[in-house]
Amino acid sequence: MQLTGAEIVIECLKEQGVDTVFGYPGGAILNLYDALYKHSGEIRHILTSHEQGAAHAADGYSRATGKVGVCFATSGPGATNLVTGIATAYMDSIPMVAITCNVGVSLLGKDSFQEIDIAGITMPITKHNYIVKDVKKLADTIRKSFEIARRGRPGPVLIDIPKDITADKAEYIKEEIKPYQPDASGISESEIDTAVAMIQKAKRPYIFVGGGAVSSGASEELIEFVNKVDAPVTDSLMGKGAFPGTDERYTGMLGMHGTKASNYGVSGCDLLIVLGARFSDRVTGNTKTFAKKAKILQFDTDAAEMNKNVMIKAGVVGDIKEALKKVNAKLEQQSHTEWVETVKKYKSSYPLKYRTEGLSGPFVVEEIYRQTGGGAVIVTEVGQHQMWAAQYYKYTKPRTLLTSGGLGTMGYGLGASLGAKTGCPDKTVVNIAGDGCFRMNMNEIATAVRHQIPIIEVVINNHVLGMVRQWQNLFYEQRYSATILNDGVDFVKLAEAMGAVGIRAATKEEFQEAFAHALELQKPVLIDCQIDCDDKVWPMVAPGAAISDAFDEEDIKTKE
Repeated sequence: MQLTGAEIVIECLKEQGVDTVFGYPGGAILNLYDALYKHSGEIRHILTSHEQGAAHAADGYSRATGKVGVCFATSGPGATNLVTGIATAYMDSIPMVAITCNVGVSLLGKDSFQEIDIAGITMPITKHNYIVKDVKKLADTIRKSFEIARRGRPGPVLIDIPKDITADKAEYIKEEIKPYQPDASGISESEIDTAVAMIQKAKRPYIFVGGGAVSSGASEELIEFVNKVDAPVTDSLMGKGAFPGTDERYTGMLGMHGTKASNYGVSGCDLLIVLGARFSDRVTGNTKTFAKKAKILQFDTDAAEMNKNVMIKAGVVGDIKEALKKVNAKLEQQSHTEWVETVKKYKSSYPLKYRTEGLSGPFVVEEIYRQTGGGAVIVTEVGQHQMWAAQYYKYTKPRTLLTSGGLGTMGYGLGASLGAKTGCPDKTVVNIAGDGCFRMNMNEIATAVRHQIPIIEVVINNHVLGMVRQWQNLFYEQRYSATILNDGVDFVKLAEAMGAVGIRAATKEEFQEAFAHALELQKPVLIDCQIDCDDKVWPMVAPGAAISDAFDEEDIKTKE
């Protein structure tokens, strides 16, 4: 049947099972929004307060559900406002399709009103992008975009459609889209055999879990693998929940703000098994000293990650879930009782600690865990509160911590929490923010109210840019340049002005009551938590140092 380009876009989204789109309209994308209006009963549209919020919401929807997130924006500034959200998704390998509309084909390249080369701008931060100049190619382009976003290492794809292409007509034939299945045929059996042999020779193995284990859905296979190897487990920020944080073998996060147990254990192991992690500098510290006693065995779907940041002994290229299935089938039961007990002693000797007097970020996170029973989807912004959320909430399932790991995007969490709650309406969704991050995209509280999306926004308010201040305190002789937020913004009144419920908490008891009330309300709620400006995230590894040199407040006092 003959359909306009705009109608073809909607039909192709329906083919892909898309039920929600996040976006903001404008002149160039009007035809697409007109078509969407006619299908409002099939595809829900969430009108965000800013295009960046739409991109983060699509990202959060994807991370929480495992589906491809979709966002819309118009030409020019509408499209460029998506860039930070697209880059955030790219750095964390999140499948997303961003659809923008541009000026007509005849006006491209002429500096027309609200024209921008968004494909050129986003080329370094997308898996692929397209400018569709022929309506006959539109349907196939959309189908290819979803396939690319899902396939292999996931990531964002951008489709830019000139306005006249959305008005032109072409023949549309519906296609049945088969559910995506990872291809295990490309996994090398010789690489699997090498991996099994290395594991069987190891005396002190350690398993390091990254975001690839989450995106491949490998939790079940991972638990079997850990039991077979009989090894302690650590994870990256992106790997949280792939392996249960309540398991006795789990030792906490690795790296700059990882636990001493994990940092010491990895520094002393003889085999480091890496599952879907890319050796970020925040994990490795000084790469010359990282796991220097160990052979490194890396599993990753992206061959480009092998020997990129850290030199490895051997690698297995392929989907983590499928690769672990093959290894589990060949690996005999291992036993490393003495090594596991050694690492358990690290855990008991170097537990995470924080000040117990007064309200603090770690207390807030632990109380959220207690009241939600560990069953919430936790979203964060970026900074101290992000690290506390990683350290003190026990993630037992994948897709329950949504955070900007690679790009470190302040302002990510509120939009992402809207996407997560839209995709998982039956789950409690809590965004843990710092006051600096909340200021970045706080207008999305209005979006939550407009669409009645009952997220809980917990602002850890220390009236400073906490993580930057921590660095200034420790490494810049306490020169607090541009990090003190001493204005008179009242977040409670701000939330109320946008139609949400606002509550202030300055004590432990006040927060306990406020959060319990927020859970009961089932409305958009903001809790403004007043904490001390000099609370810090411990432990910490100084920039350029070895992860085995992790230190905390007691170490500083001892040194002094």
